[in-house]
Amino acid sequence: MAKTVSRPASGALAPWLGISLIVILFDQLSKIAIQKTFAYGAQHALTSFFNLVLVYNRGAAFGFLSTAGGWQRWAFTALGIGATLVICFLLRRHGQQRLFSLSLAMILGGALGNVIDRLVYGHVIDFLDFHLGAWHFPAFNLADSAITVGAVLLIYDELRRVRGTR
Repeated sequence: MAKTVSRPASGALAPWLGISLIVILFDQLSKIAIQKTFAYGAQHALTSFFNLVLVYNRGAAFGFLSTAGGWQRWAFTALGIGATLVICFLLRRHGQQRLFSLSLAMILGGALGNVIDRLVYGHVIDFLDFHLGAWHFPAFNLADSAITVGAVLLIYDELRRVRGTR
């Protein structure tokens, strides 16, 4: 009698990829809306501490390496694609771990949202600007927010695992 090898159900990946697609959709739609509404560098104050702006980031988070000469576009694109492959592998293997998989799905959606920007525009579109007086936190976007929330959830999930309360 032939022995069958048990593989994770491909359906285990679908819900998590669906969450990633929702992140990508909201990220890209928000960037399209900002580009249609604002000229580059324009800003609109919504509160005393929050503006909508249109800025381009050729670097990584917080503008890191933004003046590096152009190679960073391809390096960060490759990094995003590599992260996508690793995350899909992890989601396929651990899709039943809900918080872990949710965090990875959010990171994946955010990473791909920014990869799309780099491939289409050559830079990432940022538009959320929080500030306190004259001090401004670097502008960011919904993809960056999803990556950050996903990373925080990943750390929380790992702390729960280490403490045995998962």
